[in-house]
Amino acid sequence: MTTFTFAPATRETAKARIALQGPAGSGKTKTALRMAEGFANGGAIGVVDTERGSAKKYAIVPGRPDLGGHEFGHMPMAFCSPENLIAAVKAAEEARLAVLIVDNWSHFWAGKGGLLARVDQEAKKPGHYGGSYTAWAPVNDLEQDMLDALLNFPGHVIVTMRTKNDYEMEGKKVTKVGVKTVQREGAEYEFDVVIDMIAGTGTVTKTRYEPLYDVSVHHPGEDFAEVILEQLGQGVDPVQVIVDELVADGLTYDRALELHGQAKTRNLLGADLLHPKTGEPAKLGDVIKEYGQAVKTVTTGVTNTSAPSPQAADAEAAAAAHSGDPEPSDDMHTAAASPEPVTAPQMRMMHACFAKVGLGHKDSRAERLRATSLIIGRRIGSANELTKDEAQTLLDTLTTWGEREKPADEFSAMVQGLEDDAARAAASAPAA
Repeated sequence: MTTFTFAPATRETAKARIALQGPAGSGKTKTALRMAEGFANGGAIGVVDTERGSAKKYAIVPGRPDLGGHEFGHMPMAFCSPENLIAAVKAAEEARLAVLIVDNWSHFWAGKGGLLARVDQEAKKPGHYGGSYTAWAPVNDLEQDMLDALLNFPGHVIVTMRTKNDYEMEGKKVTKVGVKTVQREGAEYEFDVVIDMIAGTGTVTKTRYEPLYDVSVHHPGEDFAEVILEQLGQGVDPVQVIVDELVADGLTYDRALELHGQAKTRNLLGADLLHPKTGEPAKLGDVIKEYGQAVKTVTTGVTNTSAPSPQAADAEAAAAAHSGDPEPSDDMHTAAASPEPVTAPQMRMMHACFAKVGLGHKDSRAERLRATSLIIGRRIGSANELTKDEAQTLLDTLTTWGEREKPADEFSAMVQGLEDDAARAAASAPAA
């Protein structure tokens, strides 16, 4: 049985996750490059360019330093599929870029090959029923994979997004109510700092760092990047925290495996560091494995040929894959892996799907939890307790019933049927 505990929260150092949004011509690309130079601190910068090569207009001209410009690696991308962005992020990792710019991230939503196009493609597949609404299920997984790749990039990330004016009509009167970002609603919440660009002036409209609230800067660049870096650096280094535990007295093999799992989850296995003993350049994953192997016999009393405990098997398998060792034993593969938790896009879709079946009101929470528990087959007290697979089962069910002629009534009847079946099963079960 899994034990859940709370530990004291400690702020950690972090890499920048910046979104620049604004209409065409507002200065997003230029600002991204200027800020990137501040973040990179001499490191390499790469641009994924979906704007027909427009980023190259800001590149240096050989032999003409008087023209200014920025030095960066350029990757043109006309087909903006999630898979292509994932591949681009992997290439950026292999190139050891300090900063990755995606200009323009909106095209991965509404451009050629983007998520909206993928939904239409799924809806037109032979045998598909339910229209574009039910076609979102496989596309949501692609979006999450794309977000995971982008936000887990080991360097700094800057994305640009286009905005367009948003209007409301009351009778014959049209009123401008603000701007709408060309991306999935709520996409800006994936980033730590969101800057609205208007005619070269950037205003922070969303941030997790209090000193940056509502800051407005004309032509933000390296100086503003330093302000953000100051906030990002106010915390402990997560790599150093792991290293400190490795070198401390009392390290056990199981704990080393747990540390490996933590580092893998946070995409830190490839983090560069100086070896705590030799001072030579090393990778965190290799250091964890070395220290774990050193204490294995001492702390477990078994040789290296013995299978690890079930809770450690996945971490050892990951360590073997990372280091190029032979495949782990069959016993390791039988170990139960911890299920992936519900994802942010799934949580965002749940509200809309529950609204379709008449359970979108805030006062309907108890009914939503009752329905969810019956659909997934176990009782939960919050949607946060769902696994990724359970959340997908729930969303598939909600979208199916949401397309019915009378979705609220028919969904309610279905849920009541599940409850009746559960009651009959409980009544017929033999007494303990």
